Parts: sequence; C-alpha cells; structure tokens
Amino acid sequence: MHKTFRRWAQLAVVAILPLALAGCGINAIPTKQEAAKARWADVQSDYQRRSDLIPNLVATVKGFAAQEKSVLVEVTQARASATQVKVDASTITDPATFARYEQAQNQLSGVLGHLLAITENYPNLKSNENFMALQSQLEGTENRITVARRDYNAAVQDYNTTLRVFPTSIWAATFYHNEKPMALFSATASAQSAPTVSFDTSVPGAAPGSPPPAAPMPPAANP
Repeated sequence: MHKTFRRWAQLAVVAILPLALAGCGINAIPTKQEAAKARWADVQSDYQRRSDLIPNLVATVKGFAAQEKSVLVEVTQARASATQVKVDASTITDPATFARYEQAQNQLSGVLGHLLAITENYPNLKSNENFMALQSQLEGTENRITVARRDYNAAVQDYNTTLRVFPTSIWAATFYHNEKPMALFSATASAQSAPTVSFDTSVPGAAPGSPPPAAPMPPAANP
C-alpha cells in the first residue's frame, strides 16, 4: 500500500513539476529570445532587399544623370561598406558589431536620400518607367525597414526586461546565466533635429549647385 502511494506521489511530482516551473517563467527567456531573433532576421532581410535594389537604381540614374558621378560613387561605396559588416544571430548581443552594422546602414540611408533628392532635377529620369518602379520599390522597402526595426526593438525590450525582473531574473542568473542583453536600434542623428526647409528656385534640369536665374532687369525709364 505504501509502495503504491509512493509511486503515485512520484508520478504526481513528475507531472506537476514542469507545470510549476513553466508557471514561474523558466520558459519565458528562451521563448522571448527566439522571438527577438526572428525580428532580427526580418531586419536583415529588408536591408538585403534594399541592397539588391541599389545596383539597378544606380545604373538607371547614371543613364540619365552621368554628371552626378560623385553621388553615384558615394552610394556604391556606402552599399559596399554596409555589406562588408558581417552579421549573424550573435551580433545582437555584441554592442560593438551591432553599432558598426547600424552605422553602415544609416550611412547608406543618407546617401540614398541624397541621390533621390538630386533626381528631382531631371524630369526625364523621373518619368522613366524603370526608375519609377525602382523608386517605388525602394520607398516600400524603407517603410518595411522602419517597421522591422520597430518590431525588433519591441521584442528586444521585452526580452531584456525578462532578464531583469522577478521571477525570471532567477532563471537568468541560474539556467540562462550565459545569455546577454540584446542591442537596440537607436534613432538616427537626423531624426533628432528639425528638417531643413529649402526655398531653392533653380530651374529643373539645371546642374545641381548652380545659382538660380537672375531676375530680369526693370525697363529703363524714358528720359
């Protein structure tokens, strides 16, 4: 009788213990960690999508605005720098590598914005179907990047908080003591300042940086 009771008691402990541990949050850390890694993969995918669009964009602009060579070179070099930063799942727990990756991508965003601003001076380019399609895809990708970064930051904040709050902090200090907080994307420097308003009156199609046309002289007065 006692052996049977002891056996049932042991089975009950085996059945209840996992439920008790789950209720204490022991599975919260790996669950939220995997969720953050999935959002990180989304960010990488969208940045790769943007990178794939750039060669065609540069080639198209070059066909209509070859004189913008310096800007086209800047875009190409910024793309190369961004793709040279090797990242993987471990990057999000390595602040130095994460910062290099973020800086390279932000630099590419800046020169792309400069390139698209310059294309406003070339009506023929703006009306080109290939350019319009590339521009639309690029704008859509930039929006996806913004959403992916926001979702990643939310998932990382949730994960980092789990490492610090009770009772999951107990498991972080015992079962998952090797797990590190993940890095967050920060706002770019341009996002911290007011936008620049330009009242450029240059004629479309004129070379960038050329002065606006002089105002006509008033007619001379009759003597």
